[in-house]
Amino acid sequence: MEVLTQLLGGAMTVLSPVNFLVLLIGLVLGMLVAVLPGLTLVMGVVLALPFTYKMGVGPALILLTAMYASGTYAGAITSILFRIPGEPMDVPLLWDGYEMTRKGQAAKALGWSLAASFIGGIVSAVMMVAMAEPVARMALSFSSPEFFAVLFFGLISVVALSGDSVVNALVSLCLGLLIATVGVDSIYGSERFAFGQPFLLDGIEFLLVMVGAYGIGEVLTRLGAGFASEAGAGGSQARFRTALPRWAEIVRMKFTLLRGTLTGVIVGIIPGAGATVSAFVAYGLESQYGANRKRLGTGAPEGIVAAKSAATASVGGALVPLLAMGIPGSGATAIILAAFLLHGIQPGPQVFVSSTGLVYTVFAAVFLSIIGMCVLGYFAIKPLCKVLDAPEAIVSAFVVVFCFVGAFAARNSLSDLYVISAFGLIGYLAERFRFPIAPLVLGTILGPLAETNFMTMMVSFDNDWTVLFRRPISGVIMVLALVGLFWPIVRGALRHWRAATIAAGR
Repeated sequence: MEVLTQLLGGAMTVLSPVNFLVLLIGLVLGMLVAVLPGLTLVMGVVLALPFTYKMGVGPALILLTAMYASGTYAGAITSILFRIPGEPMDVPLLWDGYEMTRKGQAAKALGWSLAASFIGGIVSAVMMVAMAEPVARMALSFSSPEFFAVLFFGLISVVALSGDSVVNALVSLCLGLLIATVGVDSIYGSERFAFGQPFLLDGIEFLLVMVGAYGIGEVLTRLGAGFASEAGAGGSQARFRTALPRWAEIVRMKFTLLRGTLTGVIVGIIPGAGATVSAFVAYGLESQYGANRKRLGTGAPEGIVAAKSAATASVGGALVPLLAMGIPGSGATAIILAAFLLHGIQPGPQVFVSSTGLVYTVFAAVFLSIIGMCVLGYFAIKPLCKVLDAPEAIVSAFVVVFCFVGAFAARNSLSDLYVISAFGLIGYLAERFRFPIAPLVLGTILGPLAETNFMTMMVSFDNDWTVLFRRPISGVIMVLALVGLFWPIVRGALRHWRAATIAAGR
């Protein structure tokens, strides 16, 4: 009953006139960045972050949460109608959603994507509220070894989930951790890597790293490709609509919805996984265990439902480790973590004690964002499709302007513009040479926290690092992190060994 009371209080805060307007703006912006060519959800949230600096912490979090929620849905529209995935998470929708459009069932495909997003989002939001506080209470018993182990697990998880090259991901992570050391050491007060530049003594703001690497870097990458994506896909299309499935059809799809939603929540909790991994894993599970698995890829609604329910359910899942332990579960929640830190609030178990109202405001914002996302998604198909007429070069020019204005507004320093330009170049080079950006950004954000907890642990336990493995909770987490790090390497070696054995047997 107390949880419902707190949640109702959070909803009343979100529904106040100013906050509700901020919520609507966030929903619209999230949908726009999900369908605009050359923009991604994470980049959109990054671009919005500097403009929240002068806001209160409540409106800032409501804006970013609304963008995060609505951005997980809107890309489904362009994937289903035009075979243009708005986000990587929407790629599985091409295999069945666009096939349904080719068969004249576009309205039905859109209806299934909307229903799956609503059900997956609401169920994950309920599970988020149910899980976050117990996880936070458990985390209250943590000491510096446990906190460092959790942070280490979060960093390593991003590496393990960053693609085929673990080495490239590790290099990117180490670069992020190196960037986090610039400035004055928080424990001993010594200068590190300032090179006589006064503006570096305060360290490099993670805001500049994110906006530069994601925003400027992506524009440079698209410029290098000649802005090759198609424009004008939305202007000449027929009148589109959404046909929601009947209740009986939803009941028949209950196991697909259950598998997709649980997959989204569980994978979303894993630091660094996010909506894209959730969608692909859910689609894979459906193709193996679904009752209609043989029809997947030929225009089966099950493919849409599995991928979309998992992608939206990952929102609630990713917010659990963020709020309970201060570890973001996805790229977008890493930006929301940055918003907390910019306003002087450290997410984690203490935030449930010191800022209970703020936590339940975020919870309520998730529920209302899911509902608002579905209402807007139902009525906004034609306007969102018209957005595809915007030339990508024009959109990219506005992105660059917003990047520089946002970076300058944070501290009114010209030095920050040089820094953001440098990280734009780094982001471009990382993309070109296939070094993932997510480990670099997360290393920059979590590096100082990990360092502080590690140094505190070393001071408290007489420089004995083995305490990490001798304490039960930290030991289990460290072992899981190391297994997650080395398993892709071992799996690759086993794959090559089997291939060599088969080749030799021939």
